[in-house]
Amino acid sequence: MGGNSGQAGGHIYKSLADDGPFDSVEPPKRPTSRLIMHSMAMFGREFCYAVEAAYVTPVLLSVGLPNSLYSIVWFLSPILGFLLQPVVGSASDHCRSRWGRRRPYILTLGVMMLVGMALYLNGDTVVAALIANPRRKLVWAVSVTMIGVVLFDFAADFIDGPIKAYLFDVCSHQDKEKGLHYHALFTGFGGALGYLSGAIDWAHLELGRLLGTEFQVMFFFSALVLTLCFIVHLCSISEAPLTDVAKGIPPQQTPQDPPLSSDGMYEYGSIEKVKNGYVNRELAMQGAKNKNHAEQTCREMTLKSLLRALVSMPSHYRYLCISHLIGWTAFLSNMLFFTDFMGQIVYGGDPYSAHNSTEFLIYERGVEVGCWGLCINSVFSSLYSYFQKFLVSYIGLKGLYFTGYLLFGLGTGFIGLFPNVYSTLVLCSLFGVMSSTLYTVPFNLITEYHREEEKERQQAPGGHPDNSVRGKGMDCATLTCMVQLAQILVGGGLGFLVNTAGSVVIVVITASAVALIGCCFVALFVRYVN
Repeated sequence: MGGNSGQAGGHIYKSLADDGPFDSVEPPKRPTSRLIMHSMAMFGREFCYAVEAAYVTPVLLSVGLPNSLYSIVWFLSPILGFLLQPVVGSASDHCRSRWGRRRPYILTLGVMMLVGMALYLNGDTVVAALIANPRRKLVWAVSVTMIGVVLFDFAADFIDGPIKAYLFDVCSHQDKEKGLHYHALFTGFGGALGYLSGAIDWAHLELGRLLGTEFQVMFFFSALVLTLCFIVHLCSISEAPLTDVAKGIPPQQTPQDPPLSSDGMYEYGSIEKVKNGYVNRELAMQGAKNKNHAEQTCREMTLKSLLRALVSMPSHYRYLCISHLIGWTAFLSNMLFFTDFMGQIVYGGDPYSAHNSTEFLIYERGVEVGCWGLCINSVFSSLYSYFQKFLVSYIGLKGLYFTGYLLFGLGTGFIGLFPNVYSTLVLCSLFGVMSSTLYTVPFNLITEYHREEEKERQQAPGGHPDNSVRGKGMDCATLTCMVQLAQILVGGGLGFLVNTAGSVVIVVITASAVALIGCCFVALFVRYVN
C-alpha cells in the first residue's frame, strides 16, 4: 500500500456513504506477497479442518458419547450457521469499527476456533484432572467435547464469508481473481499438511510422550499454525473503517491549507474528493450529509428486512446459490463417508467386528489408506487451483464450473461401480478438481456480478443505487451458508440411504448422480458475464 500512497493524482476514491452504503471503489493493485499473506487464513483454517476430520471421531468415541447424541453434534453447527450467517454477513457490511468492517469478525471467529479446538482435544484430560466422580466426569467430558466440536465447526464454517468479503473489499477486480486462486491453493496445502500430521503416530514419538497424548500434540500444532496464519492474514492488507474522515476536517479548510497526508488521501471508505492533495470542502460537507443517510439505513436494518432482501435477490444470485448447494451436497456426500467406504468396500473390512479381529484390522488399514486418498485430494486441489488461471482464458468460468462437476461425477461413479485400491487413489485427484472449483468459481462469479452492478450504477442517471441492505458481505455469506445447508441435507439423508441400501456404496453413487445433475444445472441456469 505504501507504494501507491504517494501518487497524488493516480487514484480518486469515493466515500462508501457517498453513493450509498454498498457502493464500491477500485482499490490499488496489491502485491502478490500481500495476496499470499491474505490467503494464509485459508491455510490455517483448512489445516485445523483436516485435524478435526482425522481426530474428532476417535475423540468422541474415547469420551463415551452416546449414539443418540451424534446427530446433535453434526446438526447443531450447520443449522446455526445456515440461520445466522447471512445476518452476520449483513452486519459486517455495516460495521463501523476503527479496525475495518471484516477483520473484527474474522478475529472473533478465529478465537472461537481456537477455543473449540482446546475444548474438544483437551476437554477430557482437563475434566479428568478436576473431577474424580466417574459419573460426573463422564457427563462433563461429553458436554465439554460436544461444545468444543460444535463451536469449532460453527466458527470454521462461518469464517469463510468474512474472509472472502475482506478480499473483495480491498482488492481490484484482477486481484480478486488472483486472491481467490491463492485461497484455493493454500486451502489445498493446509489440508494436505493437516492430513499428513494426523497420519503420524505421535503416541510413540518423543513429542507425544512429552505432551501426554497425540490429542495434545495435535492441539499444539493446530493452535500454533492457526495463530500464526491469522496474525499474518489480519496484517496482510489494511482495511480502513467505514467512517467519514470529514469529521476531522475543520470547517475553514481551503485549498490553501496544507495537503493531507498520503494515508488520509487513500483511506478506503473515506470521502474522496482529493485533487492535487487537497480536500474539496463543498464535497466533503456533502459526503457528511450522505453519511447520515447511510447510518439511518444501518439502524433501520432488521431481520425482517434482511430476509426480504434475501428472498428478493436477483435470480442469477439465487441460481448460483442453488448450484453451490448441489456441488457441496455431492462433494460432502463422498468426502464424509470416503474413509468408511475404503475400509468396508474397497478393503472388505468390518468396523463392527471385535477390535482384535482380522476384519477390524483390515478395516483400519482401509481407513488409513483413505486418509492418504484425502491427502491426494488436497494436493491436487492446490495444483488445479494454480492451473485454473491459465485454463480460464481458454474455457472461461462456465467451462471450469462444468468441468469440475463433470469430472467429479464421472470419477465417483467409476469408484462406486468398480472399487479398487489403486484406481480409487488415482481418482482421488478428481476430488481435488471439484474442491478447487467450489472454492473459486462461484466467488469469481460473485465478483463478476458485483462489477456488472457497479457499471450499471455508474451509467444510471445520477449514479445512485437503491437503498438495499444487500452488500458484498451478505452475498458472500449467503453463498457460504449453502455449505451448511448441504451438511444438513447430507447428515439427514445419507444415513437413511445407507440403512435402506445396507451398504455405503450408495453414498458414492448418490454423490456421482448429484454431481452430474449439477453439470446440467451450471450449464443451463447459472449466468456468466461476458
